Amino acid sequence: MKLLHTLQDDLRAVFERDPAARTRFEVILSYPGLHALWSHRAAHWLWTHRLKLAGRWLSQLTRFFTGIEIHPGATIGSSFFIDHGMGVVIGETAEIGNNVTLYHGVTLGGVSLEKGKRHPTIEDNVVIGAGAKVLGNIRVGPGSRIGANAVVVKSVPANSVVVGVPGQVVVRSKPKDEMVDLHHDRLPDTIGQSMASVMNRLETVEKLLNVHMVDLHAGGKIPANGNGREREVVAIGKDEPQSKKAHVHAPQDGLWQGEDFMI
Repeated sequence: MKLLHTLQDDLRAVFERDPAARTRFEVILSYPGLHALWSHRAAHWLWTHRLKLAGRWLSQLTRFFTGIEIHPGATIGSSFFIDHGMGVVIGETAEIGNNVTLYHGVTLGGVSLEKGKRHPTIEDNVVIGAGAKVLGNIRVGPGSRIGANAVVVKSVPANSVVVGVPGQVVVRSKPKDEMVDLHHDRLPDTIGQSMASVMNRLETVEKLLNVHMVDLHAGGKIPANGNGREREVVAIGKDEPQSKKAHVHAPQDGLWQGEDFMI
């Protein structure tokens, strides 16, 4: 009965996360991600019951037909969904929680030759975008989202967004709206916004350096370079638009703050 509930949860996950899914019959016949997952569940049973060669053979056969490689030793929770799937690789000691979504080209790989735990642990409600690489014995916290083509080599706290190479971790300042976050367009530009913040601050410094004898409190008039004319001295930042005054804080312990990026 437990196996039946797990298979039903896997099927339900397809309809919850893919608007193209129409009927159960169609999904069962034509979704390689579902084929690979169900085959893996059988291969994992063989692997854990000392039938390792049979489990590995079934895994390779599934790879041939689906383009998805899941080592039979990997542990996968319920409601797991692989969308499109081609090129997905999941290593032997990877551990995946419940309600996790992977897109095509994702790699959960190792970075050492050790026989023990060497692949990532993906906790519940995580979404990993197309082409992303999560490498090593690290942990991705629940509710996090890995952006497309990101390369993640260090652990990610819960409720975070990761973008870039190497992955830049932004801790959300507010909870997610949905359990499974499929909004791939909502990715912070950590480097671009940081550079814009630096340029804005440099512009402010230049204004201060170009003004002589500025009375910031009075905001009055002063002579300009001895030519006898006067010019207005505006209190710096007083009338700046909010977007120009935005300040991005430096990352603390490698973590950017979500409030700086409106996430």
